[in-house]
Parts: sequence; structure tokens; C-alpha cells
Amino acid sequence: MRFLTFSLNIPYQVFLQYYSGSASQLMVYTDCGLKVQFPAVRFRSFVTQAGLVGRFKVFVTADNRFDRIERLTN
Repeated sequence: MRFLTFSLNIPYQVFLQYYSGSASQLMVYTDCGLKVQFPAVRFRSFVTQAGLVGRFKVFVTADNRFDRIERLTN
């Protein structure tokens, strides 16, 4: 299984757009420079009062389908 790592720093007020449905996808650049798009709903459990902040590791299957996401410790 492959994984992608990246950092996010999206303020809470900005991430509210994803909750309201006006935006549904997050576009991120991985640490190795790949541009990847994920459904924002996958990140909801990681949102705090500060927003969506931290380092993340997303695991993908051999056919590049989302498997799971983990927040990495600093």
C-alpha cells in the first residue's frame, strides 16, 4: 500500500465552506510535489477550533483509491 504525506493549515472559518457544501474537494501538494485531490468530508474528523491544521498521511490502494488517513504527530 502506498501513502502520501502533506501538511495542511486551513483556518476554521475557511473550512466551514466545506461543511456548507460550497466546496467539496481539497487540493493538496504532497511532500514529493504531487498535486492530489481528496473529498473534504474525509478530513472532518480532524477539524478543531483552529481549523484543519497538521501533517497527514493518506494511504491509497494499488489502484490509487483512498484507503485511510492518519494525522501525524509533530
